[in-house]
Amino acid sequence: MSDIRNWVTIAVFILLVIALVKVYSAQSPKQSYDRVRFMTRVAIFGAISTILYIVPVFQIHLPFLPSFLALHFDEIPAFIAGFAYGPWAGFAVIFIKTILKLPFTTTLCVGELSDLIFSSAFVIPAAIVYQKKRNLKGVAIGFAISTVLQLFVSLFLNIYAMLPFYMFVMGFPEAALRAMCTSAISFINPAWGTLSIWTDAWKWGYGLFAVLPLNIMKDAAVIVLTFFVYRSIHKLLHFEQTPVKKA
Repeated sequence: MSDIRNWVTIAVFILLVIALVKVYSAQSPKQSYDRVRFMTRVAIFGAISTILYIVPVFQIHLPFLPSFLALHFDEIPAFIAGFAYGPWAGFAVIFIKTILKLPFTTTLCVGELSDLIFSSAFVIPAAIVYQKKRNLKGVAIGFAISTVLQLFVSLFLNIYAMLPFYMFVMGFPEAALRAMCTSAISFINPAWGTLSIWTDAWKWGYGLFAVLPLNIMKDAAVIVLTFFVYRSIHKLLHFEQTPVKKA
């Protein structure tokens, strides 16, 4: 069974890279580049992102947050690919690391699905803005928009989609999940979940005192690291433009 999953993962990866090359070449008809080099670069960024996503040593667990929340920096390669080659490439890196992580999921794909949504909301807007305004102002505007959007999406989806999804798909009793959150976050009152006037109180406590601080810290670290890494290597990533022939 594991062999079948590995072959499916490899097949999906190859098809995705081929599709990405076709989209990229159609959108950039005047740009001359080696397709093999481009595929290799996207694959390398996808592999780096997967390592940062899967290997525990690259994840930081904070003592004041629930154990299933951790800082991870797999969006940095996606940002670099998105800035260098456009939002499609950034999304491809996110999708690649998600697909490669699925055979190792411990959350019945719930965690991977949420990370796919959150990372896309973070990377794609910044890549789109930078593609239209390739300067420091574009970087700042892109990061600002993507950070606000990602914080908004992660907060509301965690409260109204991901927590119920965890309880439904993984069979977590609400009381057990609430107890896990309240034991790690002292700001959440254990009695909030039993209030008849507002049964979502403990979920908002989880969102405001766990999800939001975690994403603010993670987004800030990813933005700073992405800026310095991309600034150092961006000239090596771009392909040469085809000279215009004079009539």
